[in-house]
Amino acid sequence: MKVCSFLPAATSMIYELGLEDYLYGVTFECPSDKPKVVRSHLEGKKLTSVEINDTVKEYMDADKNLYYVDQELLQEIQPDIIFTQHVCNVCQIGTSYVEEVVKSLPKKPKIIALVPHRLDDIYDNLLLIARELNEEAKGQVRLKELKQREMHIAEKLRDNNLLPRKVMLIEWIEPVFNCGHWIPDQIERAGGYDPLGNPGGHSSPTEWEAVVASNPEVIVIAPCGFTPERAIQEVSRLEQKQGWNELSAVRDQQIFIVDGDLFTRPSTTLVEGIELLAALLHPKHFDIPAGVRDKVVSYYK
Repeated sequence: MKVCSFLPAATSMIYELGLEDYLYGVTFECPSDKPKVVRSHLEGKKLTSVEINDTVKEYMDADKNLYYVDQELLQEIQPDIIFTQHVCNVCQIGTSYVEEVVKSLPKKPKIIALVPHRLDDIYDNLLLIARELNEEAKGQVRLKELKQREMHIAEKLRDNNLLPRKVMLIEWIEPVFNCGHWIPDQIERAGGYDPLGNPGGHSSPTEWEAVVASNPEVIVIAPCGFTPERAIQEVSRLEQKQGWNELSAVRDQQIFIVDGDLFTRPSTTLVEGIELLAALLHPKHFDIPAGVRDKVVSYYK
């Protein structure tokens, strides 16, 4: 069986399940040495968050695709299955475009769209991928491990009577976007709450006055697709906003820049994001996991 993954989250889960031998093609963003079938017009460009936002808007207004498929390579691979998505066409290639592309293939692959909105949907996607590759048992084993890690956090929060802390997780810096979809679930399971979050729905531009009014105790900056090193270059844009210095998170130096993939990429690695958040929100009770220590920096260190 030949599989192409047209979204990094699916690629990540396939590797977590130890099923990478099925993979014959991935996207340019995937941490994989498999052939890159999906490319982007933003690929290789060093743009600010403002420039990226403007470019995305330009493509959307013109009804053009930001991503495209190397059709010659796809024809050479002749996959049996393609994993894609239609949650966010800004973040990844969309299902409708993929359906058009495969019309030219002599052998039509099975297109499986992953459509997660909440964290439990992502767990269902893990099982779906395992099932489609005839390896459902591996999916069940992996899911059990993830649930046990979540349970460990929940038990410690309960046993220590830890109250939820107010968080603002920023998905984009300029303009400021709140967090959506599964991220509020991550925050809740880590012992926090985000009054500006949109559980199960899209993130969207958020008025700065709303951020000031919510006055978060902790601010987590996790721009989609940005590493901490990339994101920290633009935090000064937030410092220039009115009321920044009066925020509780600023006064208490509780500003953290984290790798966006731990939150915006709908893979089971989101559990690492939950563990990291628990350590940021309740540092006396949780340690930052060794595997993600290079994916978070305090803005004040």
